[in-house]
Amino acid sequence: MAYEQQLYTIVKDYIKPHAIKKKNRYAKWVYGYDKDYDLVVISKTGKIGDIYLIGDLHIALPKVENSKDLGENKWSASEYPKELSKIKSEADWLKYPNGFQEKWHPYIDEEFNRREEGYWFINKGVDTYITGTHYMYLQWSKIDVGKPDFREANRLFFIFWEACKADNRCYGMSYLKNRRSGFSFMASGETVNLATISSDSRFGILSKSGADAKKMFTDKVVPISVNYPFFFKPIQDGMDRPKTELAYRVPASKFTRRKLDDNNVAEDLAGLDTTIDWKNTGDNSYDGEKLKLLVHDESGKWERPTNILNNWRVTKTCLRLGSRIVGKCMMGSTSNSLDKGGKNFKKLYNGSNASTRNKNGQTKTGLYKLFIPMEWNYEGFIDQYGYPVFDVPKKETFGPQGDQITEGVIEHWENEVEGLKDDPDALNEYYRQFPRSEAHAFRDEAKQSLFNLTKIYQQIDYNDELRNNAMVTQGNFQWENGIKDTRVMFYPNKDGRFYVTWVPNQDLQNHVIIKNGNKHPGNEHMGAFGCDSYDISGVVGGGGSNGALHGLTKFSMEDAPPNHFFLEYIARPSTAEMFFEDVLMACVFYGMPILCENNKPRLLYYLKRRGYRGFSINRPDKTYNKLSLSEKEVGGIPNSSEDIKQAHASAIETYIEDFVGATKEGYGDVYLQRTLEDWAKFDINNRTKHDASISSGLALMACNKHRYSPKGAITVKKINLGFKKYNNEGTTSKIM
Repeated sequence: MAYEQQLYTIVKDYIKPHAIKKKNRYAKWVYGYDKDYDLVVISKTGKIGDIYLIGDLHIALPKVENSKDLGENKWSASEYPKELSKIKSEADWLKYPNGFQEKWHPYIDEEFNRREEGYWFINKGVDTYITGTHYMYLQWSKIDVGKPDFREANRLFFIFWEACKADNRCYGMSYLKNRRSGFSFMASGETVNLATISSDSRFGILSKSGADAKKMFTDKVVPISVNYPFFFKPIQDGMDRPKTELAYRVPASKFTRRKLDDNNVAEDLAGLDTTIDWKNTGDNSYDGEKLKLLVHDESGKWERPTNILNNWRVTKTCLRLGSRIVGKCMMGSTSNSLDKGGKNFKKLYNGSNASTRNKNGQTKTGLYKLFIPMEWNYEGFIDQYGYPVFDVPKKETFGPQGDQITEGVIEHWENEVEGLKDDPDALNEYYRQFPRSEAHAFRDEAKQSLFNLTKIYQQIDYNDELRNNAMVTQGNFQWENGIKDTRVMFYPNKDGRFYVTWVPNQDLQNHVIIKNGNKHPGNEHMGAFGCDSYDISGVVGGGGSNGALHGLTKFSMEDAPPNHFFLEYIARPSTAEMFFEDVLMACVFYGMPILCENNKPRLLYYLKRRGYRGFSINRPDKTYNKLSLSEKEVGGIPNSSEDIKQAHASAIETYIEDFVGATKEGYGDVYLQRTLEDWAKFDINNRTKHDASISSGLALMACNKHRYSPKGAITVKKINLGFKKYNNEGTTSKIM
């Protein structure tokens, strides 16, 4: 089966065609965020065409105009005219006669237009747009292999970056990448591009260490600047190839016809207008300085004592004046393992989701996140048109340098993975370096895991390939017509707190039995819930662990998937009572009992007050007459006993071995990714951080109560039945 994946979607009818046509007629579309249509316009012509959805951002591209056929139906950098290549500065240019200048003015003018507005060309028969920044990177940036190749993945990267620049709510981008994807060169190219058209501005570079930042500056930024054509290159101060700071005295300005006619020279030559430099890595790097652009390279690899989160809190203030954003950050990295900087980068990346904003319209970090899977940007598997070769080519396929590609990148990657399956740490490192999903990129080291990480990650990968969102429905439970203790209904909602993979048939929903005036679950034979509750609505600083609830089926004769985790709830509503009501509604809807930890008993008393004591399971490791008074009253199980902790962890371990990842029947059906990720990180000595593991383990114990039932000691007692024993030797029997 051919591999199919798109990094973006062209959204049809996002805006009514006649509305686009009307504003296009008068070139009324304005570069920047359009509040009326909730999209970012990156067109500088006043006209828009396709609307791309990249990540969670709607981006309006310019209308197609004058696409250039570069001769081979693909991108090709144009040759720099030899007559111009001899000119090294504007001063040299002014020495040439007017006729020479007139001849080359249209060429130079066109290059400035492409830099400003972007560029259309024909690629594989399709009108293809690249931003001005991307054009400058492809046409005028010198990298380690000479001119960069055109790649579709980079085209989308630069379109997304242009949207970040255009959106006045955004501080920039957080790019989760694969190794050798070209980010450092692209960021260096953008640094030089912006610096050479900016006045009185500062551009900064940070990396995982000061040495790395310096290397990026000296090996990438400076050579790109040095090799710019004279008409883009400002007057530079100091050394040709500086080590610490690149200073431009006068920004490059467009060679207008008036300037050519008047033979004008820039007048203000005093002072440094623009600088590019780098800093040593630290939480307070660039503190108090105003920046036009901050390049954050290798931001997922900041190890203690440095912290990317702390640094971003500081440097974010360098990009604004009051509430106005005046600079942008281009951040990109692969991720280290979680305890080597990856955890902080993951928090920063996840806080950059463009679909989750505060009332000011900004994400938690102010950045927008972008992830491009490795198969889109893997060296050796990009064809001459810049597209990835996913599967084994059915016809001759060649790369940009004319080398033939005979293998697909997916098969190549899977072969690498197969060869590393016996070395979990090496496998996880490969996943982090060449991720096909966000879960791969943040894959942690295997050595500290209590459970079988190989099987857990097999399941996570399987779910990703399965497009897991099709298997899981997000939503909330509500009482019918808002009347409590009647029927419960489930309503899908993309912001819902429940993740559900199965619901029982209509006749089994809300199956509640009344016994002695108490409500009892009618589907106890089908499954049970486990819950990690909390008692306090809020804590100082807004922290506190989440409440967690998991539902698990047993093996039964009903129409239900056996041994299947069908419900996941990991949330902390604004009040504890809201959490208790959510738990109660789930139990009623499924008609299944619940096993809770009783060291936080408010939920258990809540169930009892509402008449649902029959839903609360007593601790299975004791007989009823051995329970304490409170355990008899409300049920539940303590979490303090070492035996219970071991039994709880053993239940999860056994389940993972039997039903997660590759099994004899194929693959497991645990589609709850947060639960799988929590199992991967579970620490039995620090259980409070693992709400999902606690509640899922309790659900397993609830469905397998028989395994924990106390077994009385068996004693053998002799019973005298009153029979005499005789010795029958000789002629007369004698009583023994």
